[in-house]
Amino acid sequence: MGWWKETIEAVKRNDPAVKSSVEAVLTYPGVHALFFHKVSHFLYQQKLFLLARIHSQFWRFLTGIEIHPGAKIANGVFIDHGSGVVIGETAEIEENVVMFHGVTLGGTGKDKGKRHPTVRKGAFISANAQILGPIEIGRYAKIGAGAVVLNDIPDHATAVGIPAKIVRIHGKKVQHD
Repeated sequence: MGWWKETIEAVKRNDPAVKSSVEAVLTYPGVHALFFHKVSHFLYQQKLFLLARIHSQFWRFLTGIEIHPGAKIANGVFIDHGSGVVIGETAEIEENVVMFHGVTLGGTGKDKGKRHPTVRKGAFISANAQILGPIEIGRYAKIGAGAVVLNDIPDHATAVGIPAKIVRIHGKKVQHD
């Protein structure tokens, strides 16, 4: 399945408000940002760093979504509403991840090399969640709205709060002391 088809299917699968594929392509800023990120990322891979950054900043201005050209993003990712999303240079996002407005995949300023999060397949990141540092969000993990995540979150876990704490794993409540 091609990039366009996977992206449109991700929108349809995750947003009951979308009425058609044409609507998804023409009106969803997350679709636009992800498409133009492909161009910026290509330029970045060609070591045309300044051109890649200029291109990404132009699309940030138009979409409200800032994706560093170095970020690695798989097909089938869905950014809903999108405004205020920031994705750092060394962030990695696997397929079928859902993110809402205000999400940051950022650094802490303390790390060198890999400085940004890795988000595994099928993770769900709610509005305004801040995921900081070279941590991993596990497969099918859920991050609550407004959470500040500073540590790894395992597969199939739900994390909420500031700082984020795991409250469920595989749907079962986790007891905290």
